[in-house]
Amino acid sequence: MRFRKKPVIIEAIQWDGESETLAELSEFTGQRRLRFDPERETLIIETLEGNHIATKGDWIIKGVKGECYPCKPDIFELTYELVSDVAAHVDYMAGAGRKRR
Repeated sequence: MRFRKKPVIIEAIQWDGESETLAELSEFTGQRRLRFDPERETLIIETLEGNHIATKGDWIIKGVKGECYPCKPDIFELTYELVSDVAAHVDYMAGAGRKRR
């Protein structure tokens, strides 16, 4: 059997190693889910599957249930595209991609 991912709008922030981004990510993920390892310059993110490590350049994604997890930049680029108009996306999804009459 083959399956296709359902189209979902996600929120994501790219970790660039800067302290300003760390503060933004801390708020984005909820401080209890994110730790910074200064020795390795990595982020440790508590996920539903256990701790995941994010390195500089990784995207931190907030999933459909509010869970957060890292995604490598190349995978992110292949999987996601910027949604410039949320209302247009909602209209598209409501019509399941069909043109309106």
